[in-house]
Amino acid sequence: MKRLISVITLLALPNLSQADAIGGAVQRQPLNIQAIIMFLLFVGATLYITYWASKRTRSRGDYYTAGGRITGFQNGLAIAGDFMSAASFLGISALVYTSGYDGLIYSIGFLIGWPIILFLIAERLRNLGRYTFADVASYRLKQKPIRTLSACGSLVVVALYLIAQMVGAGKLIQLLFGLNYHVAVILVGILMVLYVLFGGMLATTWVQIIKAVLLLAGASFMALMVMKSVNFDFNVLFAEAVKVHPKGLAIMSPGGLVSDPISALSLGLALMFGTAGLPHILMRFFTVSDAKEARKSVFYATGFIGYFYILTFIIGFGAILLVSANPAFKDASGALLGGNNMAAVHLANAVGGNFFLGFISAVAFATILAVVAGLTLAGASAVSHDLYANVIKNGKATERDELKVSKITVLLLGVVAIALGILFEKQNIAFMVGLAFSIAASCNFPIIILSMYWSRLTTRGAMIGGWLGLLTAVILMILGPTIWVQILGHAKPIYPYEYPALFSMLIAFVGTWLFSVTDSSLAGQQERERFRSQFVRSQTGLGISQSANH
Repeated sequence: MKRLISVITLLALPNLSQADAIGGAVQRQPLNIQAIIMFLLFVGATLYITYWASKRTRSRGDYYTAGGRITGFQNGLAIAGDFMSAASFLGISALVYTSGYDGLIYSIGFLIGWPIILFLIAERLRNLGRYTFADVASYRLKQKPIRTLSACGSLVVVALYLIAQMVGAGKLIQLLFGLNYHVAVILVGILMVLYVLFGGMLATTWVQIIKAVLLLAGASFMALMVMKSVNFDFNVLFAEAVKVHPKGLAIMSPGGLVSDPISALSLGLALMFGTAGLPHILMRFFTVSDAKEARKSVFYATGFIGYFYILTFIIGFGAILLVSANPAFKDASGALLGGNNMAAVHLANAVGGNFFLGFISAVAFATILAVVAGLTLAGASAVSHDLYANVIKNGKATERDELKVSKITVLLLGVVAIALGILFEKQNIAFMVGLAFSIAASCNFPIIILSMYWSRLTTRGAMIGGWLGLLTAVILMILGPTIWVQILGHAKPIYPYEYPALFSMLIAFVGTWLFSVTDSSLAGQQERERFRSQFVRSQTGLGISQSANH
C-alpha cells in the first residue's frame, strides 16, 4: 500500500518547477481492491454517459460545443474539473507541507488568471466565436494565416499537456492493476478516444463535472478532518504546525521558497496569462447559450477553484500535524516515505484509512481522464475546424466532412498520445506543463487580447508577434537549466532562468505592436476599419458567425 501511495504522487510532478523526472521502472504491486472497485465504477459511469451523449450528438455544434445547452453553473463546474489537476492537489499541498505560507505562491498564480478571463475575455469570446478561440482571433484579420498560427499554438500546448498526463496515468494504472506500463498507457488512450469520439463535448463536460465533484468532496473531507483534530481553530492549527515543523516560525513567513526573482516572475506570468490562453479552457465558453452564461461560468469556476486551493492550504498544514509526526509514514532515516510530494496522500490514509486511500487513487485517475478528454477535443477542433475547414477548404467544407475529419483527428491524437506516453516513459517531463503555460501566455493570449481590444492590430503584426512568442518560449526553455543541463547534460545553461514567459511575452507583445503600427498596406488599413464595425458587434452580442467576412 505504501508503494502504491508513493507512485500516485508522481502525478503531482509536472506542475512543479523543482520536480524530479517521472521515469524509471515501477514494480508491480499487490492490488488495492478498494481503488480498483472505485476506478471501475468511475469508468463504467463515464462510459454510460458517453453512450447517452452519443445519442444527443448529431451536428457539428453538438460535437464541438454540446449545442450550447450547458448552463453557466454546469460549465463552471466542468471548467473547474478541467483545471483542478492532480498536480494541484498533491503538489501544492506538498509545497505547503515543506514551506508553509510560501506554498500559496503557486495557487495564487493559477487562481489570478480567472478574473482576467472573467473581465476581459469571456463575454467577447462567446459573442464573437463559435467553436475555437481562433474564430475570435481571426474575426477581423485574414483567416488563413491567423487560424494556422492559432492552430499550431493550440496543438503544441495540447501535445505537451498530453505527454505529462499520459505518463502519469500510465504509471497509476500500472500500480493499480499490476499491468505493464505500455498496456496501461494504451488503456488510457483507448478510454480517452472513446469519450471524445462518440460523446463529443457533452460527454467530456459530464466527465469533467463528475471529476470535479469527486475531487472537491475528497479534499473537503480531508480538510474537515484536519480542522476537527484542532477543534476548528485555525490559530491552533498554525501554532501546532509551527511547533512540529523543522523550520519553526519561518513557515508562517513568505520569501523562503523563491530564490530567483526572474524565474519566479516568469512562472507567475505564465500561470496568470497562460490560463487565459489554454485552448481547452477557452473552448468551454462556447458550450453556453450566451455571454451572460459565459460570465456565470467563470464566476462559478473561480469560486470552485478558489475553494479548492484553500483546501490544499489546510491539507498542507494538516499533513504537518498528522503525517510528519507519525513514524508509520517515515523511512529509516526519518524522511517521509516517497518524498514530500506524498504528504496529501499520506494524510488521506491517516484520516480515512485504506478505503479513503482507494477513493483518492480513483479521483487521481478521474482527474487525468477529464483533462486528456478536454485536450483531445481541443486538438481535434483545431485541426478540423481551423486547419481543414477554414484554411484548406477556405470555409467551404461541409458539416459532415468537418465532423469526419474531427473524428479521424481524435483517433490520430489517441495514437500519438499513446506513442508519446511510451516514448517519454523514462524521460524528465517535469518542464512540459510549465512550457505549455508559457506558450499559451506568449502566443495565444497576446493574439486573443489584442484582437479584441486594440484597433490598430493587423494580420502582419499578429503573425510576426505570435510566431516570435511561440518560438522564443520554446527556444529559451531548451536553452534553460531544465533541458540544457538536466536532460542534455551540458555544464551550464545558455539561458540562466527556469521559465521563459517574462521574455517571450515581452517579445510577442512588442513584435505585434511594432509590425502592426508600421503596416501601411491597404489590407492593414482595411483591418483597422473592420475593427470599428466588429467592435460594435462584440458589444451587442452579434457573433462572428453572422459576419459577412466570416
